[in-house]
Amino acid sequence: MDILFIGDVVGSPGREMIETYLPKLKAKYRPGIVILNGENAAAGKGITDKIAKSFFEQGVQVITLGNHTWDKKDIGPYLDGTSPIIRPANFPEGAPGRGYTLVQINQHKVAVINLQGRTFLTPIDCPFKKADQILEEIQKEANLIFVDFHAEATSEKEAMGWYLDGRVTAVVGTHTHVQTADERILPNGTAYLTDVGMTGPRNGILGMEREAVLYRFLTALPSRFEVATEGSAQLNAVLISTDPQIGTAKKIQRIRIDENHPFYE
Repeated sequence: MDILFIGDVVGSPGREMIETYLPKLKAKYRPGIVILNGENAAAGKGITDKIAKSFFEQGVQVITLGNHTWDKKDIGPYLDGTSPIIRPANFPEGAPGRGYTLVQINQHKVAVINLQGRTFLTPIDCPFKKADQILEEIQKEANLIFVDFHAEATSEKEAMGWYLDGRVTAVVGTHTHVQTADERILPNGTAYLTDVGMTGPRNGILGMEREAVLYRFLTALPSRFEVATEGSAQLNAVLISTDPQIGTAKKIQRIRIDENHPFYE
């Protein structure tokens, strides 16, 4: 079974890339499950129930989130519902929603876990200990286990990859919006990539309008960030081929679609 994971969708340009290319990606690669990080899908910060439902209607089976989970205030009740949208599992106890989900794909069950790092981000509960707790809960439920580790620091992401090597199928990083070129299969069979990249504006700065970001760097004054709308867009994803019987990864392939990397059907 192949797992297709699409990186942080940013605003309407990112949503339009999903509408255009998700059907083509599904037709070409025929993944068993499609997972998408949607924490920036609503104007660059957070997600709404309407946007989440749209992604599900287009064939996404699981949506993961991150540090912008709560930026749209009405999302809490939706996270408490039955839809397969998950937020970082290591948010403090009592937060709305859940941190992992189990999806039945034919005769196989896939677990998707969402965790958030603590380095340079809000120091929430330990993601490593939370991973241990979840794996103990689901060890008899699913052979295939995919982890979206939403974190800032490369070192923390690499540490999580090595910590979970052989215990999960894949550890893929999100949050920094720049696709890294370090994809590999770790020695005990876990696919790893530091960051899958983002899906959205290509000519902004991490998806935001350049002028506001430059103003903050040049003046150290606050400025309002808006999603960039001028110019082309991009889609970044990763495709992981697995052995569903034993839960290991066999191959990991980065996907990049933009004006310099056209999609070939």
